[in-house]
Amino acid sequence: MLTFIIFLLTLAGLTWVMRQEFGALAAVGVFLFFGALSMELASPLYGVLMFIASLATLIIGFGPVRRLWLSSKVFDIFKKIAPKVSATEQVALDAGTVGWDGELFTGRPDYSKLLANRHTGLSDEERSFLDHQCVDVLSQCNGWDIAVERADLPPDVWSTLKKEKFFGMIIPKRYGGLEFSAKAQSAVLQKLACNETLMVTVGVPNSLGPGELLLKYGTEEQKNHYLPRLADGREIPCFGLTGPRAGSDATSLPDTGIVCKGEFNGKEVIGLRLNFEKRWITLAPIATVVGLAFRMFDPDNLLGKGTDRGITCALIPRDTQGMEIGRRHCPIGSPFLNGPIKGKDVFIPLDYIIGGEEMAGEGWRMLVECLSVGRCITLPSGAAGAGAYALATSGGFTRVRRQFNTPVAEMEGVQAPLARMAAYTYIAQAAVQQTANMVDDGQKPSVPSAILKYHLTEMQRAILTDAMDVHGGKTVTLGPKNYLGIGYSSSAVSITVEGANIMTRSLMIFGQGAIRCHPYVLQELAAKNNNDAKAFDKAVFAHVGLVLGNATRALTLGLGIAKPAVPFTGPAKRYAQALSRFSAAFGLCSDAAMATLGGELKMRELISARLGDMLSNLYLASMVLKRWQESEQIEGEQAVMEYSLQILLHRTELALSEFLDNLPARSVAIALRAVTLPLGRRWKLPADNDTRKLAKAVSTDSAIRRHLIQTIWNDEKNVGVENPVAQYNSLLKDYDKAEPLYRKISKAYAKGELPEQALHPEERFTAAADAGVITADELAFMQDYEAKVLNMLMVDDFAFDAFAKDKETLIQHNEEKAA
Repeated sequence: MLTFIIFLLTLAGLTWVMRQEFGALAAVGVFLFFGALSMELASPLYGVLMFIASLATLIIGFGPVRRLWLSSKVFDIFKKIAPKVSATEQVALDAGTVGWDGELFTGRPDYSKLLANRHTGLSDEERSFLDHQCVDVLSQCNGWDIAVERADLPPDVWSTLKKEKFFGMIIPKRYGGLEFSAKAQSAVLQKLACNETLMVTVGVPNSLGPGELLLKYGTEEQKNHYLPRLADGREIPCFGLTGPRAGSDATSLPDTGIVCKGEFNGKEVIGLRLNFEKRWITLAPIATVVGLAFRMFDPDNLLGKGTDRGITCALIPRDTQGMEIGRRHCPIGSPFLNGPIKGKDVFIPLDYIIGGEEMAGEGWRMLVECLSVGRCITLPSGAAGAGAYALATSGGFTRVRRQFNTPVAEMEGVQAPLARMAAYTYIAQAAVQQTANMVDDGQKPSVPSAILKYHLTEMQRAILTDAMDVHGGKTVTLGPKNYLGIGYSSSAVSITVEGANIMTRSLMIFGQGAIRCHPYVLQELAAKNNNDAKAFDKAVFAHVGLVLGNATRALTLGLGIAKPAVPFTGPAKRYAQALSRFSAAFGLCSDAAMATLGGELKMRELISARLGDMLSNLYLASMVLKRWQESEQIEGEQAVMEYSLQILLHRTELALSEFLDNLPARSVAIALRAVTLPLGRRWKLPADNDTRKLAKAVSTDSAIRRHLIQTIWNDEKNVGVENPVAQYNSLLKDYDKAEPLYRKISKAYAKGELPEQALHPEERFTAAADAGVITADELAFMQDYEAKVLNMLMVDDFAFDAFAKDKETLIQHNEEKAA
């Protein structure tokens, strides 16, 4: 019995050593201690076995001993099976920085690193811009007019955007720009997101494009010329990257720039002869300067640096001879300015290259470094803003829309999407705010940018689908009164651009993260490339320690043993502890996938996608926890915080289970399931009661509703177009007064106290006042209130021939009957 107790203590000691990753010498110490204890108090045989185990651990785990007989053999095997990293992949891996995403790979995330960079909010100047310039330009934007009547922004809006330097948010003040923080850029785009065309028009020049490329890589001459003109709108930029044969695989672009001699400004100079065909280029139809990516060749080696120089970026004025520009595409839903650019034998001097001749061939590095920042701001911010706008209008509509004599917001079938929309909005806002804060801290979050781009645009699509569902006929009928239909139709654009979501999920998130963010994989590959056996030994056996540590952490935390210390208290604590548990499970599964699939993992996209889902949901949950920890919580926020985290952790556990169901190495999968899900799946979606409470909160004039929609345009001082959010906010403020009167009048009608033919609400109000059921003041209030409600419920209709572009083709279906 005593021997068995010592065995259990030995096992506990080894578990503790592995969980803390104390290394081989600590394990040797455990074996020696309990071996000696057993020799003295219990079984000499057990003691001998412990001494043998300590010797074996020393031989395998102690570096100087291990390198004498084991490391070289493992290194030879690794060099044969390790995936090859191409030059373009290496550039992408080197781009950006590793921050909190790297912590999630360790299996024991250090929350102090997450909380160290506190979100401090916006400056007074940035806040004023949101409250004044943004509201001013939004009050000039009529969605139907922009999308259908003119297919462009109105002239006054263009003038405002240029005058107020909306296109210069990322440009330093010394060049005439606004020099806003990433947080402020995100806040502006969230506010403008109620109009897709406006948001895209402002977002693109402040994202991946000439402005950012010039800031980071341009020559002083290029900066001094272009940046002031870009800031005040004298120059409108676009950037030509994608084409008919180069979409998600941007490195395959067939556009060429051949080094040759040609005439420029009356002189013969060495330059580039460009031939290109670009598609889907935002702002191209009106751009005055075109950023262009192409493959540069120097067949005669005129520059003396080889023939294939690689991808290069240049700036080309619109009026350059040989360039065709000005035609338009018709993006689905929202006709923002987007079109093709062609060029045949377009000659440009070498100083058109961004950064000059020295940056020739550096275009791919320039693009991926800029994309890692821009992609986590523009589209994710637009998604967060569009989500909040859809939530605001849906909450208002479902509260004032009555069916079966009750607000539809009280129907559980409607409450489920309302609560889901609230959670997605909260998650999206937390993710963009906190990730933008990382950018302001100097980070270049390449993996988080892919996470945000995919998941937030997918949440945007889901929110808009839910919003359309709860609105019913109101938003399936297009017209000036439809404030959602155009945005819903255009949501597919965000899914596709800046890296198609299918490719982002299945290839980029985990594919890049597994190498870039893993504590040791990059070191192991570098050791292989440098043929450095000592560096490989250090990395690979630290990696082994990580695997053992994650295995013990995943198992013990899955069993609820020794929960980790976290800097969160109250309701957030258990979610942070669960996040730590799943971080260990994710790290273990990542290593298992890489070990069992090797280079084949690149092609097993569904496996990679599920691992990416785990990483993504853990990252998003971290952002929610950080938002909760830093903010001054308001009434109702705990409910939406917990609702959001329950969804994210449920998704994490689901992705883990599906990964284990499909891992080809079945024996490994079975063992992993026993370790990572020892008690099975335990994280469920939020309970129905929580759904009902959250849905009610976002469909009434509550503190949490105001909190969730504070990032969008909800200003009640209408000086231009109508703002549906402000209109619904006004109705919700009066709802508590109106609802008892609705019930009182309905009850009187049901009891026969009002005329049977009083079917319209207005007729019942008057009849109720005549019968003394309500007072004259209450009648006046309800008539005014119901008129405002009816205005929000109405849809548009048009003349029969309104949609026929060619009136001559119109068929007069009832002409003969009329005759």
